[in-house]
Amino acid sequence: MPTPSRRITGIAPSGKNGWEVHVAAMARKQAGEDILMLSIGDHDFDTPTATVAAGVEALQGGHHHYTEIPGLPRLREAMARLSTACTGVETGPQEVIVTQGGQGALFAACQAVLDPGSHAIVISPYYATYPGTVRSAGASVTEVETDPTDGFEPNPTAIAAAIRPETRMILLNSPNNPTGAVYSRRTLEGVADLCRRHDLWLISDEVYWTLDAKGEHLSPRALDGMAERTLVVNSLSKSHGMTGWRVGWLTAPAEMIARLANLNLVSSYGMVDFVSRAAIAAAEKGHGVEEIAARYRARRKTFVEAISDLDGVCVRGAEGSMYVMLDISRVNPDCEAFAWDLLEAERIAVLPGTSFGNAAVGHVRISMCQDETVLKEAAARLRRFILRQQQERSAAE
Repeated sequence: MPTPSRRITGIAPSGKNGWEVHVAAMARKQAGEDILMLSIGDHDFDTPTATVAAGVEALQGGHHHYTEIPGLPRLREAMARLSTACTGVETGPQEVIVTQGGQGALFAACQAVLDPGSHAIVISPYYATYPGTVRSAGASVTEVETDPTDGFEPNPTAIAAAIRPETRMILLNSPNNPTGAVYSRRTLEGVADLCRRHDLWLISDEVYWTLDAKGEHLSPRALDGMAERTLVVNSLSKSHGMTGWRVGWLTAPAEMIARLANLNLVSSYGMVDFVSRAAIAAAEKGHGVEEIAARYRARRKTFVEAISDLDGVCVRGAEGSMYVMLDISRVNPDCEAFAWDLLEAERIAVLPGTSFGNAAVGHVRISMCQDETVLKEAAARLRRFILRQQQERSAAE
């Protein structure tokens, strides 16, 4: 066949995306094995009943047609209200565009601010799609590592050192996937200062804003001079239990949103009609939001307590989102080998830190998307596995 474009072949240049453990574990589970799936951030419960009912009613009511390219007006209004609550900045519907999930919002944001040959800075650890999404816009990416011993808190001085003449944007995510870290005001102020001084865009992924264990979410959009240069990625997937519905949105200056409508025109051609109406019900009524947040707080607490006295393992971050990051470097510094061995020995699927950037080497990400009984069982299996690893190492010495 003819040669594919450099743009598409450059999205994952290594040919490896870090999800191999999850894919293998899922295949084994589907074949009937007792695999505890702690590798993916998809809820183990269904979308709230009232949201589903709204979608069924819309489907049966004939809402099967094209919608407005930027999203149904009522949905944009509802998302603008959510953006106001999330970011602390009064937001109008003209500052919001509906996208196909949070990933669609991230893709739109990168396309909006990056050109071929430009440069972006991504804070590591990061969600696995970040570098590829930047490269899909033809830009290069620099990974600025955080320090696990600081709870994966970014260092603005290190970010400043990575800025080049062609740098156009910084991308960060708080509450963070994979670590669960929630960045401090001091850190966000430092990043905002860099954006103002170097005239940079900031893409702020805030899809986990309702899952902040402290309940005090701070958006960099609320900081001085940042509303005009911040694009906020958001989604109903985690907060409202709607992962498979693929409803996200991007909050940005109104002029940018008007331009991004053209991107929707040539990519998605708008959202699904009846799905949009289910999303309206979810966004306006807040179906499941408080219950989901409480559920993940309880799960995180249960799992962390269950492994708190486990020698050789340390929890890093874990202040928000749906994940717990474990430092297992004292057991095995090769986190990929650790994840594969854990799957073989104890039938637990976790993701190695290498899936999320160099800063997460020596760690594994544990998803809290299972009930507390499963998480306790996983902690028991993990404890057994690590004790056996330590005994084998002592015997070899």
